[in-house]
Amino acid sequence: MTASNESLDLARIAASAANDKGGEEIVAVDVSEPLPFVDAFLIVSGRSERNVVAIADGIEDVLRERGVHAVRREGRAEGRWVLIDFGDLVAHVFHPEEREYYSLERLWRDCPVIPLHEVLTD
Repeated sequence: MTASNESLDLARIAASAANDKGGEEIVAVDVSEPLPFVDAFLIVSGRSERNVVAIADGIEDVLRERGVHAVRREGRAEGRWVLIDFGDLVAHVFHPEEREYYSLERLWRDCPVIPLHEVLTD
């Protein structure tokens, strides 16, 4: 099983929103094979707690404008790791230290990476 086209589009839209807010090391992973309840993870780093929150807000705002609402959001108050669950897409916005510690890319390294080069700008 692979992520649906809608989930892939959501991942790209969210990645673009994260990029617009200064997100770094943006990676999307198709986790639909091992996880039956979610299609994709978006993993992003922010430079500071404030930047982490701004990136998470930006992702949520852009997807809300498209009619996609968060089912759950955790970690906003601390600004070290914000998780936003949109159902088929889960966005993880990390402070660099937390990203290194949890190393989601390592945990999901057997899953395909979703290409984002078309939506990411320098």
